[in-house]
Amino acid sequence: MSNTHEYIGEEAATRVKILSEALPYIQHFSGRTVVVKYGGAAMKDSSLKDKVIRDIVFMASIGIHPVVVHGGGPEINSWLDRLGIEPKFKDGLRVTDAPTMDIVEMVLVGRVNKEIVSLINQAGGLAVGLCGKDGNLITARAITQQDIGFVGEVSNVNAQLVESLVKSGYIPVISSVAADEFGQAHNINADTVAGEIAAALGAEKLILLTDTRGILRDYKDPSTLITKMDIQQARELIQAGIVAGGMIPKVNCCVRSLAQGVRAAHIIDGRLPHALLLEVFSDLGIGSMIVASSYHL
Repeated sequence: MSNTHEYIGEEAATRVKILSEALPYIQHFSGRTVVVKYGGAAMKDSSLKDKVIRDIVFMASIGIHPVVVHGGGPEINSWLDRLGIEPKFKDGLRVTDAPTMDIVEMVLVGRVNKEIVSLINQAGGLAVGLCGKDGNLITARAITQQDIGFVGEVSNVNAQLVESLVKSGYIPVISSVAADEFGQAHNINADTVAGEIAAALGAEKLILLTDTRGILRDYKDPSTLITKMDIQQARELIQAGIVAGGMIPKVNCCVRSLAQGVRAAHIIDGRLPHALLLEVFSDLGIGSMIVASSYHL
């Protein structure tokens, strides 16, 4: 008799083998919350977008509770350009005056958020779109920095709203616009929002989709990827200048969420098809994982 692969086909045999190897991970993570910050190329490339959405629906289908937080910088820039408003940045933060804030809110809440919700629903999931204003999900406070306008940080998270949706079988999709105690809308960094929501929910994992392989010892050499580190090592990498530029706020966001009870934080390359599943359901993963020193699966 021919071997199994010849009998049922190479592709089918590979699929079954992968599913079997994923079983321990499925069993471990079922019933737990995973917060995904969705952004970068994975939002702009239509083929990658489809795979991310399918990964999210897959997780929900096997009992994991995904919560999605998204940005939308490129689309904001596109609309500002259409309306003749020059995008401005200071120290990595978008300068958000009143007209820009209107565009940010329109794009993130009215367009990007609803597109993601629609895609998840089309893929067989049940998604609900929210921004920080809904049910006082996020209370903002202004960042104490001059000349950047309505840019905020997270003051408080109403975890009960998200938890009630998750328990009812919905996938919350959250945009990073929130109001302060006076009702003024603020633009908040989506990585920061994802980290604070993950902490408030006591999430199993925080996963940041980026356009890099993860944390590299040499940013010019992808082979220097650091696959796992603890909080202290992450801080040392920042102090040593190995983590620099735009990666600093991402690592700080991960460290802050871990300090508040999130079990593991991941920075992964969203340009890789099915990056979420590869990171969650394989031994080595594909990006950089930051954990508390006591972490074990």
